[in-house]
Amino acid sequence: MTLSSYAAPVGVDDFSWQIPEQFNFAVDVVDAWAEKKDGPCMIWENESGETRRYAYSDMSRLTKKFASVLRSAGVGRGDRVLIVMPRIPEWQIVVVACLRIGAVPIPGIEMLTKRDVAYRMSNSGAVAFICRAAKIDTYGWATNAAKVRVAVGGGSDGWIDFEESLNAAPELNDPATIGAEDPVIMYYTSGSTGHPKGVLHAARALYAWRMSARCWLDLRPGEIIWCTADTGWSKAGTSILFGPWSEGACSFFYDGPFEPAKRLQLLEKHGVTVFCASATELNRIINENANGYPVTTLRRTVSAGEAMNPVVAQKWIDATGVDVAEAYGQTESLMLCLNTVGMEVKLGSMGKPAPGCTVGIVDHGGRPVAEGEEGTIALRIPNPQLMLGYWQDPARSAGCFVETDGVKWYLTGDRGVRDADGYLWYRGRLDDVISSAGYRIGPMEIENALLEHASVLECAVVGVPDAERGERVKAFVVLKAGFDESESLVRDLQEYVKNLTAPYKYPREIEFRDSLPKTITGKILRRVLRQVEDQQTEGSNS
Repeated sequence: MTLSSYAAPVGVDDFSWQIPEQFNFAVDVVDAWAEKKDGPCMIWENESGETRRYAYSDMSRLTKKFASVLRSAGVGRGDRVLIVMPRIPEWQIVVVACLRIGAVPIPGIEMLTKRDVAYRMSNSGAVAFICRAAKIDTYGWATNAAKVRVAVGGGSDGWIDFEESLNAAPELNDPATIGAEDPVIMYYTSGSTGHPKGVLHAARALYAWRMSARCWLDLRPGEIIWCTADTGWSKAGTSILFGPWSEGACSFFYDGPFEPAKRLQLLEKHGVTVFCASATELNRIINENANGYPVTTLRRTVSAGEAMNPVVAQKWIDATGVDVAEAYGQTESLMLCLNTVGMEVKLGSMGKPAPGCTVGIVDHGGRPVAEGEEGTIALRIPNPQLMLGYWQDPARSAGCFVETDGVKWYLTGDRGVRDADGYLWYRGRLDDVISSAGYRIGPMEIENALLEHASVLECAVVGVPDAERGERVKAFVVLKAGFDESESLVRDLQEYVKNLTAPYKYPREIEFRDSLPKTITGKILRRVLRQVEDQQTEGSNS
């Protein structure tokens, strides 16, 4: 890979993948920009207004030094490293340092609980764990399996002090040679049943991330993008780290609470040209009267992670004069459908297949359905964006594919429709995963937590329509004998779930019932509960 690979956005018809045989993001992107065309790669600010700025040359030097720290501590090629951090610059430094030596970073949001961390450590077999010093007590015993533990912001017994070790370390100048098919990063994503599953990606996927940055984000060297995604999402790779830096752009990184007015102020303060946020977030920002705040530098707004309401998109356009370019992707497959630069935007549509992607709407057997007919969104393979597979779960991995008439498809599990102009429209999920404010939430995780409460006999969790969040988490609970429903019990159950899972997953609504709908084999029918909720929502809106 050379810097000359940058080019203007391209369309589907004039694009073909040119994946290099070897690709190390730290060397072929970060070091390459630092050596040949140095410029800003990150601007960071926190809630109190503290600001830091980094050039590619800074990031090259710092990641070489921390790579040396990791290698000296015994972390090597192929080793998994669980990284649980908020939006701070050390996150980028640690992730890129892992890539430099061929270790496999596993990013996680800081809201993970002790139980979440313990599961990820055990399931992944991670040899290292990295977090802020302030969270050491929170994660406690869950980190004991790691032979290497690093704390950012101060040392502790048994923990390497990030700053101290970084300052003392030499720069590592013998990076790992990484093949296109070598595993390089893993994300845990929620499913409708059981624990979150590890999605393992190869180096070819990191290379391919540049195409969404080029054709969807429309980034150029020196431009500033602000993507508000949290650090544990693959979206952070798309629009904070791998995509923007591959194009020589600069990411604005904000560590602070969500305040709609503050978002608008920061866009203008830092001269952000491309803004990437969820539909829920754009909705809340626009309700702050965007006309009252100048956003003079903004030229492009993009959204992904949940369906964009056309009404919200139009309000954003009216207030800012900037279209909202929606996209569709998954942790497993990266961005599959884009509203690329120069395309006519149909509000509410995911756009068209991304360059290098053949996306079909197929039936359960993998046969394309007719125009306007609903089916499963599928990606024709091989495709470099697609995951290597689910970690240590070959059966689940194999179950994602279907082959018909010599054509093999990866089935996303999402439903969609293609219109006469080739635009794709999202129609919902095949599974029960809840999409709330951009977060994917597996109902089983919440149900398992509720069932540990002394009062709960049975429960079911579904996503119900919500004007602000897209969906909100609702729990249907059958109580054990001796317990009575009450508002205080609702609050107690909510707090109980918050303490066992990440706080954003707790049920915002709880309904007590005498029984739950089930199949003849005793399986709870979540879809029946969702249908009742949908009907009630339609009735209240009519």
